[in-house]
Amino acid sequence: MAESMKGLHRSHRCTEVSSGNIGETVTVMGWVQKRRNLGSLIFIDLRDRSGILQIVFDEPKVGSEGFAKAGTLRSEFVVAVTGTVEKRTAAVNENLKTGDIEVIASDLRILSESETPPFPIEENSQTKEDLRLRYRYLDLRRPDIQRNLMMKSRVAMLLRNFMEKEGFLEIETPILTKSTPEGARDYLVPSRVHPGNFYALPQSPQLFKQLLMCAGYDRYFQIARCFRDEDLRADRQPEFTQADMELSFVDVDDVIDVNERLLQYVFREAIGIDVQLPIPRMSWQEAMDRFGSDKPDTRFGMELTDVSEVVKGCGFGVFAGALEQGGSVRGINAKGQGAMPRKKIDKLVEFAKGYGAKGLAYLAVNEDGTYKSSFAKFMTEEELNALVEKMQGEPGDLLLFAADKNKVVWDVLGALRLELAKQLELIDKSRYNFLWITEFPLLEWSDEENRFMAMHHPFTMPMEEDWDKIDSDPGAVRAKAYDIVLNGTELGGGSVRIHQNDVQEKMLEVLGFTKESAYEQFGFLLNAFAYGVPPHAGLAYGLDRMVMLMMQCDSIRDVIAFPKVKDASCLMTDAPNVVDEKQLAELSLSIQAAEGDTEEV
Repeated sequence: MAESMKGLHRSHRCTEVSSGNIGETVTVMGWVQKRRNLGSLIFIDLRDRSGILQIVFDEPKVGSEGFAKAGTLRSEFVVAVTGTVEKRTAAVNENLKTGDIEVIASDLRILSESETPPFPIEENSQTKEDLRLRYRYLDLRRPDIQRNLMMKSRVAMLLRNFMEKEGFLEIETPILTKSTPEGARDYLVPSRVHPGNFYALPQSPQLFKQLLMCAGYDRYFQIARCFRDEDLRADRQPEFTQADMELSFVDVDDVIDVNERLLQYVFREAIGIDVQLPIPRMSWQEAMDRFGSDKPDTRFGMELTDVSEVVKGCGFGVFAGALEQGGSVRGINAKGQGAMPRKKIDKLVEFAKGYGAKGLAYLAVNEDGTYKSSFAKFMTEEELNALVEKMQGEPGDLLLFAADKNKVVWDVLGALRLELAKQLELIDKSRYNFLWITEFPLLEWSDEENRFMAMHHPFTMPMEEDWDKIDSDPGAVRAKAYDIVLNGTELGGGSVRIHQNDVQEKMLEVLGFTKESAYEQFGFLLNAFAYGVPPHAGLAYGLDRMVMLMMQCDSIRDVIAFPKVKDASCLMTDAPNVVDEKQLAELSLSIQAAEGDTEEV
């Protein structure tokens, strides 16, 4: 039967007890990790969020009643123990922070009993994730998950400390706002008071933070909840946290300066990593050409090589056809992999097809200097030699080529490069390689929409020297946009914003808005621009993603207390779920059967 805490006060968390407390009486509370009954002595490992402390129950010290009670303890019972700290005389555990001490119990209270958990509460659990997420309140007791969430709390505090010293004001922006196009899908919230109308949950505080700059607040900061109804990946969730900022009277270099110092401070204080400044910068074009990605992992080589000029006019139809269609032929050199079995190469071909490739051409340089290739018969010896030379191929190397439109080639080889690095264990996971990517295209063409779309968002400032191309060659206009990349993952992104009304109106026109539709969607921002708006710029970090990278987790779910799974559902609460007819009626809503659903809804 559970006992009360009346008269008891915890004096220490488990690992706050140290050899400096030897001889003192302490009271500790937590969960039973394990129990070992040796007959005359009972040992338990007591666990709280700080770690583990060994408790010893010796009948003469704790009394017969207390000793009997200790014998009933099982995993996950919640207990309070009072006792004396003593030095361990044997079995010192160097893997534990408290491994050289133990508490000899004089009093035990069982505060709560526990059923047998559906899986062990242990680090690096091998239990299937679906089961752990269904019992997330138990999964959250695992020490590695607790360390992640404690780190997230620490990082948030460090961010706030730095921003306050830099003159930023923390200001909250609305959660219920207006749906706007040009981004991911919105989560919509029906209004009871305005039947047939909907709020949207914010994808970011973008427009509101720009309005705060219009209002003269100069430097804004917020740890903001954001929502995007998009397909999930390992580093995405439908609801997530941004560390968001906006600054007035600044340009690109000013934003980069404050953020480099922010990253240096946070990574040093949180995990002891010394970020060297300045962080290297690379243009978007260079990143795509060298790595096939605008978020390149620079911890290893295997860079892309453009061989279009070398293979131009060759007899291999795949290469020639890609070049005729305005595409390119590029390759990567998997050093020392020339003897890779054909079966493994075929798997790489299938992998490449998953990223849009029609196939993957390969050429292995044998140790004797001869070639084994999927296309050698279509090219002369001179052409093959020139190709290998361009690729810096040496005996024992495997050269892999993609030929298609540039975007497909970049996507395929960028992904293949990462896959090979993973398979060949080329990545030094102890490194933290930061990189700024700058000069993104302002616009990108959407075949689906048959129009240009904003690569970042419609409020991004074009580079002044490119603005005269906005009508003649919109795709060539670069943006004053910048992303901060860490180890192949976008850590944050931002841009200088448009602050001139005429430029903003023209940008929206290029995106397909009439003046009327632009004001209908963004009138509150465009109207504000009529009353004196300072030049301004900003950046937002994915806070969950930052902590995921700091803690070297494989999934963003490991740093979020109650995450969703791939279909955006919560296994623990069974959300989303149906609501009753009364709630729907109050919102003037009715549910329509999905297409193909024969059941009445």
